[in-house]
Order: sequence, then structure tokens, then C-alpha cells
Amino acid sequence: MKPVLLIFTVAAIFFSCNQSRNDNRDASAYDVVTGKSYILRNAQPVSSDSLTNIVLQRQEEMSRILERHGFKKHIARKDSILFRRTNGLEVMLELPTPEDAWQANAIIAFDPQKSPLFINLKKDSTQVINYIK
Repeated sequence: MKPVLLIFTVAAIFFSCNQSRNDNRDASAYDVVTGKSYILRNAQPVSSDSLTNIVLQRQEEMSRILERHGFKKHIARKDSILFRRTNGLEVMLELPTPEDAWQANAIIAFDPQKSPLFINLKKDSTQVINYIK
């Protein structure tokens, strides 16, 4: 993920937390996530080149770890996601158009007790293990 995109994503998470669910926001515009899950952006691979195969292999590895710890698979049907935490906070996220196979196959882990985790598929599973703890 490019540094500018990473900064934008982190800023979007912090600035979109909202204590109130009773505002005029149209929830139908969002893919609402409330349970312990991991969100996949794509349901099907776009191509079958070697880079895509590596990315999909990493995605599968991270998915297995998450599933072993009770996370359920959720395919993002929209580019707008609304995470609802158990403490009443809402985190809205607009997914940017993917620029490469890494972004197109991104995983976002969500535990309602925590903020969402954007899993970097270029790194090892340490990030996921630390989030689960």
C-alpha cells in the first residue's frame, strides 16, 4: 500500500468514528459489518498471473488463521463499509479503487471490541496474531 493511501485510510478510520447511530446517514449505502469477521474485497480472482497467485496464496493463509480464531468470512458487496463496534462507535470506510493485485485482494479483519485491521498481505502473519490477542 502506498504511504499516501495508508495515511488516508488511517485518517478515514479515526475521523469516521461516530458515537451516534441515529443520524441521517443512509445505511443502505453501506455494507454493514457488526460481527467478528474478515472482509474480502473480491470473491473471484481477476487474473491468473504469478503475482495474483502469490497474493491469493497469502490471502488464503491469513484467512485460515482468522477462521481458526472464530472470524467469519464476509465478501464486501459495496465499496462503502460501516463497522459497528460493541461500544457504540461506528467506523465508516470508503474503499479506493484497487491499483494492483495486493489492493484488489485486501483483507480487513474486524472484531467488534476493536478497530478494524487492514492486513498487509506483503507481511507475515505476525500482524494478524497480534490483532487476535
